Amino acid sequence: MSVALRRFTPAVLQRLQVPVQVLLYAGLFVVAERLVAWLHLPLPANLVGMALLLALILCRIVPLNWVRAGARWLLAEMLLFFVPAVVAVVNYAQLLMVDGWRIFMVIALSTVMVLGSTAWVVDRIYRYELVRERRRGDRR
Repeated sequence: MSVALRRFTPAVLQRLQVPVQVLLYAGLFVVAERLVAWLHLPLPANLVGMALLLALILCRIVPLNWVRAGARWLLAEMLLFFVPAVVAVVNYAQLLMVDGWRIFMVIALSTVMVLGSTAWVVDRIYRYELVRERRRGDRR
């Protein structure tokens, strides 16, 4: 293989990495949608898709490096996905004038609940990992 081709290949692969990973996420979502419909699950397809991706990562079928760049790109561009929500707020200004405080309370309460439960889960997993590491160190 020539030197120019060896330099060219990593650049092409690096540029294709994010689109391929986003396509992987979309494919997992389609599979999850079909699973939800087929099994009549009372869960949204995006939650089932995330569970599938987690299972694939934990079983080491999909390496974490294969999904990291796509996830970072999606998180960086998240604001773009909220533009329709801003348009809806502008279209329903009257509704916000009347019931805006209720909507705000629901958003604030759900945000606090999600942040609290996430912090609790992270704390539990961190403590579990510390105990596991301590046990592993004692065995050695």
